[in-house]
Amino acid sequence: MLDIHVKKQFDNFALDAVFSAGPGITALFGPSGAGKSTIGKMLGGLLAPTEGQIVIDDNVIFDSRKNIDISAYKREIGFVFQEHRLFPHYTVRGNLKYGSRRRQVGKPSVTFDDMVSLLGLKNILDRRPNSLSGGEQQRVALGRALLSNPRVLVMDEPLSSLDDARKHEILQLLETLKQELNPTILYISHSISEITRLADNLVLIENGQIKGFGPLEETVSRLDLLPFTGGYDAGSVVTAIVARHDHTYQMSELDTAGGRLFIPGRKSAIGTTLRLRIRARDVAISISEPSDISILNRFKGTLTDHRSGADGMEELLLDVGFPLTARITRQSYEHLNLSVGCSLWALVKSVTISA
Repeated sequence: MLDIHVKKQFDNFALDAVFSAGPGITALFGPSGAGKSTIGKMLGGLLAPTEGQIVIDDNVIFDSRKNIDISAYKREIGFVFQEHRLFPHYTVRGNLKYGSRRRQVGKPSVTFDDMVSLLGLKNILDRRPNSLSGGEQQRVALGRALLSNPRVLVMDEPLSSLDDARKHEILQLLETLKQELNPTILYISHSISEITRLADNLVLIENGQIKGFGPLEETVSRLDLLPFTGGYDAGSVVTAIVARHDHTYQMSELDTAGGRLFIPGRKSAIGTTLRLRIRARDVAISISEPSDISILNRFKGTLTDHRSGADGMEELLLDVGFPLTARITRQSYEHLNLSVGCSLWALVKSVTISA
């Protein structure tokens, strides 16, 4: 378990961060300049907080009051950056072995051979970094960090320099690592799509201040946090299981806590768990059961909360078996005579759902 309570004062910027992270992926999300990377550097011992405390598994690695500041190389923090930072004079094998040599205590969570297999590096072990693609370099950087057996792995914007195909490749890899090894990862990003696909817990930061912290699905559904969870693109995260594929219409049917959900066809095997993102602006509302419309996804539910948004918008929180946010005009809200506790139908076009 990682516990962070730090403050850092700069000339024109003040950081104040308090949160915790356990096994799994805790995402640190916010705009550029919010202080995300600064927190990662303070955790790794690359930058000293002005005051505060950092504790990993009951071991204090920084405490301003007790004058404790453990050296960076003794903190057992692994780093993966967007620039990869591989040693150019080492082969892939040499870079990975370097990670193994940096291991300080305990048995490795995975062996060298297992890591090579897990990351698909067998055929490039004797190549040097300058001959690798961006995705291959990032896989090597990830393997090197994990082979050092870190107590916490910090990934700082690891996909920002990759094209869409390589991003998809690394995202799939991280999902596999999470299932196989379940390391404690602090994942720093300003991409809401990456965050909603990977994270178990979410820390929202803006201008150096923590705006919200908690389980991903709960945090992104809080109406007061919508301005910090994507703004115009904010929405809900829904967990679903692939139930069947309709090859005639190239559609996939998924089971959710609120019933069947339809999305354009995917190749995922039956029984696969998917995490879907539904933007609040893509949810329409009806006060009666709709018929003779093209929208396949229709969920009956209750309005549990609402707040006035910007530019004549009303932001709604619905309970349709799972939390679902919606954004409609204030005119529509008043025309439908909506109020907390009323029954309604939420409509979501299949083609708008991201997975």
